[in-house]
Amino acid sequence: MYHNHPVTPDQATQVAAGSDPQVPPPAGNLLLDDPQEWSSFGRPAEAKAASTASLDEPTAFPVWESHLVLEGMHCAACALTIEEAMRAVPGVQGVEVSAATRRARVVWRPAQVLPSQWMEAIARAGYRALPARDAFLRELRQAETRRALWRWLVAGFCMMQVMMYAWPAYVSKPGDLTQEFETLLRWASWVISLPVVLFCCGPFFKSALKDISQRRVSMDLPVALGMAITFIISTLGTFDPSGPFGHEVFFDSLTMFVFFLLTGRWLELRLRDSTAGALEAVMNRLPDSVLRKASDADTFERIATRRLRVGDVVRVLAGEAFPADGMIVRGTTHADEALLTGESTPVLRALGDGVTAGSYNLDAVVDVRVDGVGANTRFAQIVDLMESASLQKPQLAQMADKVARPFLVVVLLAALAAAVWWWPEDPGKALMVAVAVLIVTCPCALSLATPVAMLTAAGTLARHGVLVRNLNGLEALAAIDTLVFDKTGTLTRDGLVLRALTPAAGQNPNELLALAGLLASQSMHPASRSVAQAAAKAGGPATAWVLESVQELAGAGLQASAHEINSTSRKLHLRFGSAAHCGVAELAPQASGQSVLLAQKTPQGWQALAQFHLSEDLRDEAPQVIKALKAHGISVCLLSGDRNAAVQTVAQRLGIAQAQGDCQPQDKLERMQAMQAAGHQVAMVGDGLNDGPVLAGAHISFAFGRAVPLAQSRSDFVVLGDSLELVLQSLLLARRTLSVVRQNLGWAAAYNAISIPLALMGWMPAWLAGLGMALSSLLVVANAARLARALPLQVANSNASDPAHLAPGTVMPLTQGGR
Repeated sequence: MYHNHPVTPDQATQVAAGSDPQVPPPAGNLLLDDPQEWSSFGRPAEAKAASTASLDEPTAFPVWESHLVLEGMHCAACALTIEEAMRAVPGVQGVEVSAATRRARVVWRPAQVLPSQWMEAIARAGYRALPARDAFLRELRQAETRRALWRWLVAGFCMMQVMMYAWPAYVSKPGDLTQEFETLLRWASWVISLPVVLFCCGPFFKSALKDISQRRVSMDLPVALGMAITFIISTLGTFDPSGPFGHEVFFDSLTMFVFFLLTGRWLELRLRDSTAGALEAVMNRLPDSVLRKASDADTFERIATRRLRVGDVVRVLAGEAFPADGMIVRGTTHADEALLTGESTPVLRALGDGVTAGSYNLDAVVDVRVDGVGANTRFAQIVDLMESASLQKPQLAQMADKVARPFLVVVLLAALAAAVWWWPEDPGKALMVAVAVLIVTCPCALSLATPVAMLTAAGTLARHGVLVRNLNGLEALAAIDTLVFDKTGTLTRDGLVLRALTPAAGQNPNELLALAGLLASQSMHPASRSVAQAAAKAGGPATAWVLESVQELAGAGLQASAHEINSTSRKLHLRFGSAAHCGVAELAPQASGQSVLLAQKTPQGWQALAQFHLSEDLRDEAPQVIKALKAHGISVCLLSGDRNAAVQTVAQRLGIAQAQGDCQPQDKLERMQAMQAAGHQVAMVGDGLNDGPVLAGAHISFAFGRAVPLAQSRSDFVVLGDSLELVLQSLLLARRTLSVVRQNLGWAAAYNAISIPLALMGWMPAWLAGLGMALSSLLVVANAARLARALPLQVANSNASDPAHLAPGTVMPLTQGGR
């Protein structure tokens, strides 16, 4: 059935054309054997950061990783079946299937196997596989939902009709109903039950037949057996009222528990679709085609997005998504970058500004020069993280999967034992007791308890700007008691911020800030940029001076001449920088941080005009986040490679008692390992640039994604936004998620512990067993869905002052943020 010899690139092309007689893949999958199509639903497993040029030769990569969406899955046992079927295919190196999202990741070797072959293995196992980014997935999912709705409606209608025919038998007294009338009611119930058995029960019977043909057990097998047994003994009682099963028929129980099961399945499908739809919306955010500028004319042609190359110019219409990372070369618009930052506020993008693949063009038509495509875009990295996380199985879920199949075997044996025990008393009751045991003990709730909650939480975090790289990290994060922060890029933003201005006597601070901002704008030094930004933000009076002959002395400062706009006769000679550079004494020495001065040359020498007090740009929300962490029982520590004096200043402002500066990465790691040795569960928050060893060594780690390529990050969580609140929100949501998982597992265990004895004792009719099974699964999914409604916390409270109106001759406080 499969190749026993390597598949060469030429053979791969032949197979794609259908010319290899040894490989008869389904016609619908032949296209996927074309190496040029592999990148549309996967990427090289050993070269995720490969350039697009290298992807022009797909067969050059020895291992590929592909993502699929699976149809026909109903439970965790289905996921195990697909994994076993695919692992038996030569050339398939690894398979991960998620029952909660119905997605799969396949790692395979093109030299040994082609996509149509391992997709054929999935088909033989009784399921259908589609590329994860197939354009028709939404339509297929909608069609499945419509079929489920029709089955539910037919079952509900038939149930009501059968209950009408069964009701006289429940309320009548002996002798009220003649034998002929009772027989007529039974026949009417049998006729009405036929659509339920033939149409509504179809998915259960189909799945059970697959299990029997392949000698395996899944969660649909006991249910299908229960349905078949109930219908058969009721049919025998209808056709032969005087036989061993003629005492009572159970068409009402059959239609009721089918209706209840389909109700649970349909509602569960709707809840799952909301999660799958959100994931799919992210995966398929890039347009299928794009307008590319022709090389020989000022015209645009529509091509497939995957055909784009670096250097192409594309035209993006209003309402479309940007197909690649690039720079705007014509036009101005606003972009929705919520996927990248978690913030829904549109951002202005003008000529020369960069845009990212997957963000939306909101306002106007723009032309964009492509700078990055395919796997090199930040969008591709985000999708890769989301796909990987959605396929991971948390440890608790793996334990549930291992228990599920043995438990099903025990269920079948228990049902058989119950039938044998009750048979001497009443064969009909014996079989119905067995049916109740088969239905009520289905471990669907147990298998769904953990993965549904974890994936819902991961989706909630992703919508707010946090990507979960490791689902097991949610469980570990809930147990954290110590949080270690890096300083630069984490508690502080990059660069400096102007905190205050001390003007010389008789000087106007607003005019001095405008003049200093004019001079500082000529330099890229962090101190100069902070003053220039503060001047622009203050919006004070426009300076009447024009600069000339500006010079910058590295490490010292600027010096320049200036003349009035309307006159060149009056000139100023200015210096801007350190006190030594300006040749003056500080006007108001500060204990921490640093300062720069603006000085003017006079006949008496250099005279200080103003002193600008600078400090690191502490994040606005940092003090409140630290306070909230402590309130939730988290010990906070600060470890930084910056000067110890600067670190202690930041720690004092934030209220962090444990702080240490001048730390090398190895020093941070040793300090963190000492905390772990003392029994603490430690999480590390860093910018990901030089904190790799510490992030890898922590129990849980966060990296701010703006600072590091996502594919290279070693963290468990990647913060796409620019707020420390997201760390606190992740911690609180992780605790809530673990609580929901425990609730789900507790409910599943308690439900089975109570229901199984009741069913064995004959005290639980089949319809009640069906209701219990449906409600147990539905309760687990609905309980997990509460995590999707978790609202983000708002802990920041910025009380920034307005620098635009100040009293001359006083120290001028500036805003508490540099941007």
